[in-house]
Amino acid sequence: MTADQPSPEPAGKEPAGKDRRRAGRGWIPGRSRKAAASQRMRILSVGGRSLRVSVRAGTPGWPPLLLCNGIGVSLELLQPFVDVLDPRRPVIRFDMPGVGGSPAAVMPYHLVTLPSLLAGLLDELGYQQADVLGISWGGALAQQIALQYPRRCRRLVLAATSTGSLMIPASPRVLRHLSSPRRHRDPAHAARIAGTIYGGALRDHPELAEPITLATPRPVSRRGYLYQLTASAGWTSLPVLRLIRQPALILAGDDDPIIPLANARLMAALLPDARLHVYPDGHLGLLTRAAELAPVVSDFLLSVELDAGRAVQ
Repeated sequence: MTADQPSPEPAGKEPAGKDRRRAGRGWIPGRSRKAAASQRMRILSVGGRSLRVSVRAGTPGWPPLLLCNGIGVSLELLQPFVDVLDPRRPVIRFDMPGVGGSPAAVMPYHLVTLPSLLAGLLDELGYQQADVLGISWGGALAQQIALQYPRRCRRLVLAATSTGSLMIPASPRVLRHLSSPRRHRDPAHAARIAGTIYGGALRDHPELAEPITLATPRPVSRRGYLYQLTASAGWTSLPVLRLIRQPALILAGDDDPIIPLANARLMAALLPDARLHVYPDGHLGLLTRAAELAPVVSDFLLSVELDAGRAVQ
């Protein structure tokens, strides 16, 4: 498989005062879509499923960062984050079945069954171990990977996510919007509800929600969205969080209507080896504050290489 080429760019400076929440205006959706289009994508057969996969090459020997996306969105959505991530870090992205360029699954699946699929993906790409980053719904998948494949998951990054069905919930108004794939199919609707469901920078700049619909090569299928939605039904990591031994970085916005901040504080308290980073933004802070948060993630992952180097000396 031919790896994607990295497209690094320098991290921006942090705005001061009242402009901090408007840092998302530095995210240029058009440029991100162009960068995504220039990368080579592949359809790989893994465990009997076809997955659309993108791999960015990095420094040989470094564990890749496996990105697990939120519900109903394709791998292109995280392009702004990948653009400013340490270019030495290999990055693996994929589309869930029925999302982006991955064909819809014939039968429903569950979060408990998905880690074996991604372990197979790592095998296919020739990686024994990876760091795993999950955002929103993908954060639940990342936790499940860490639980089921502890030797293959080196470090864990959990962004805007929770413990699943046992969590401090969003408001009924927010949950109603999340139950439908319309926000991924209708740009005008996505802009109308952006501030309500995503919070943070999107309250004043709903146009930042545009890539949720336009970055995807094709709209999420209704079946694909439904299967992804029901895959987490009844799932919770709350009783088993203490079994996750990997070092974990938790990223949480202070204005996230979907995942209230208290959920991140709870996870940080229960995970044996966790650090919490709270940023002044909403649910999509990994995108709207990519220039700020990518270095935080890079430094967290790089500390493993630094620790290993000290041990050799």
